[in-house]
Amino acid sequence: MGINVSRQAELAENAYLKKFVGKNHIPVTDDEFWNTFLQYHINLPSTSQEQLNLDARLESLCQQFVANNLSTGNLGSLVYVFLTKVTELLAISEEESSVHVWQTFNALFMIRSVVKYLIETSSEYQLMQHFEAISSQQVQQNKEDGVSIDLAATEQPAVTNVKNVDGTRFENFFDAVINLIAVVPVKEHTYHLHLEAINMIIVLLSVHLFSPQPTDRSTIYKTVYKSPYANTVMSVLLTYVSKMMPVPANMFGITSGSSFVVGIAESLWNILTFTRKPSDILETEDLPTAFREHYPLSNQSLLLILILINHNTTKKNAYRDSLFGCTSIDLSEDDPSNVTFRIDFAQLYATLCRIVTIDQATLLLYILLHRNQKFYKFVMSQSNLQQLVTPILHTLYNGPDSTSHHIYMSLIVLLILSEDDGFNKSIHDLQLKNVAWYTEKYLSEISLGGLLILVVIRTIQYNMLKTRDKYLHTNCLAALANMSGQFRFLHPYVSQRLVGLFETLAKKQHRLSEQLKPPTTANGGDTSINMANTEDLLQDLSVLEEVLRMVLEILNSCLAHQLVYCPNLVYTLLYKRHVFEAFRSHPAFQDIIQNIDMVVGFFSSRLQRVQEQRGELGVSEVLEVISKGASQWSSDRLRKFPDLKFKYVEEDAPEEFFIPYVWSLVSKSGCVHFSSESIKSVTSEISC
Repeated sequence: MGINVSRQAELAENAYLKKFVGKNHIPVTDDEFWNTFLQYHINLPSTSQEQLNLDARLESLCQQFVANNLSTGNLGSLVYVFLTKVTELLAISEEESSVHVWQTFNALFMIRSVVKYLIETSSEYQLMQHFEAISSQQVQQNKEDGVSIDLAATEQPAVTNVKNVDGTRFENFFDAVINLIAVVPVKEHTYHLHLEAINMIIVLLSVHLFSPQPTDRSTIYKTVYKSPYANTVMSVLLTYVSKMMPVPANMFGITSGSSFVVGIAESLWNILTFTRKPSDILETEDLPTAFREHYPLSNQSLLLILILINHNTTKKNAYRDSLFGCTSIDLSEDDPSNVTFRIDFAQLYATLCRIVTIDQATLLLYILLHRNQKFYKFVMSQSNLQQLVTPILHTLYNGPDSTSHHIYMSLIVLLILSEDDGFNKSIHDLQLKNVAWYTEKYLSEISLGGLLILVVIRTIQYNMLKTRDKYLHTNCLAALANMSGQFRFLHPYVSQRLVGLFETLAKKQHRLSEQLKPPTTANGGDTSINMANTEDLLQDLSVLEEVLRMVLEILNSCLAHQLVYCPNLVYTLLYKRHVFEAFRSHPAFQDIIQNIDMVVGFFSSRLQRVQEQRGELGVSEVLEVISKGASQWSSDRLRKFPDLKFKYVEEDAPEEFFIPYVWSLVSKSGCVHFSSESIKSVTSEISC
């Protein structure tokens, strides 16, 4: 307690901060003050606790600032100093810019701290008032220069010294932040400046969290979405994600041996320095934390991309169009006018393979696959698809440890991939060895396709037992159905699990059917409760029979198209033929059961003849008989059913799902943390 109190007291007593938040205007021409004020060191808070500590130390100062700034206009002065620093930074050489970068960063960080406090504690209109506020001295000077400004009611300076809130100064400020991102190249000494610029935009857009008004009435959102530099911004942000530049060991190139002179405020601000433990992102089990700590520029850029493209979806959204229209640097286009920007797809793909188990990376992958056909085709052409698909399967396998949204997006990614026949074929040619995380059975070698089937089946069974989410198992079955016509060389265990899925569901269907049978004796009871229970059971039975039908169609599709390549599946069907008996007379299943019976009957008769000649057969001998019989089998004997083809279609008003989801990721996985107590506009899923 003592150390916290002393630190907060020390911060509150700093002469330069007290002057900035005080009652007197600080002219932009006071170079001595601004140069000294902007000399401090701080490592950006990267956890919720670090942010809380910082917010606690700044709170009393922010309160004083809010009470005085509408009269002093000191935020406007700081913004002007920042704009000047940015202009100078764009004009000077790299060798001369380290001190300039440092001071520009500090000015932007100070503005962000003030803006964040105002967004969390007041309205957007009040924030704009503080941006546009000018001091009494400025008003008087303007009057002397012939500028007409009403100075009535001077006893209320918080009102009289505010210009018409037209957003002009804010627009200039936003343009300067965009220039930092888009024009200044990322070097070791500019890394944190770029990171701060991105964090600044995220904080500005967080007004959505703290205001009940629609974003189409927000000055901030109007300014952001009318920016003419959307293509440049999206290109730069996606490049930051793709390149995964690690955070430098030292900010602004400052080292302990440097002659860099630290200003008077260092003794104050060094209390805000937070230590981080080194960690190798490729070896840690906590990949989201490692990615955020070691690649914060990539992490924050990814989150900002998701924010920009998921808001304003019902109107013109240049950021969204830009991402959907980008292409690879090595792809020639017939019509360059349809290309918004070019980026290295190979590098982007490699990065997504490395981080795809992170929630926000899965979401970006989904958006690119679903909305950017050039990127989709690029991914489909890759020979190393196991590097992308295997981590996604790992996420699904650890489903109970992931959010439901992350599971959904992982499944939808698989569904989108399964729409391509080339993908469905190639995954059975890619062999994996010793998949350590799959612990239900040791598999020394299995195809990527086989592993995919196992994990999706496991997801279906978990869902039927635990969450009972129809939407989730529909996506699972749709992905399996799309792939079923290309099932090849299925591992014996995969074949067992496929038929075992039907067997498990069949047993559950039988139990539900028994529960729905009328009691043999009248036993009274509450009729309304019985009727309600019956309706629930009937609904459960209907859903279950839909799933059973789909599993049968998947088995039938494989037999119709790939029987010759799936002897292990035929073997399992022969061994488990009894599980289909109860469905031969069921009107919902009997048409498709006939096909399975025909296959089972054909191979049963061949096995019987061979057994009569040789006696009892072993497993290898049975498989040999099946393989020889398959060469003589004709799928023309089977009843024809439509090919199973499902295509993912985004539901109406997708922003109702994606906007809260994205902001939950920003709060959970970002480097900027918000006051959860003040959040008004999104659901309780947002947690900081």
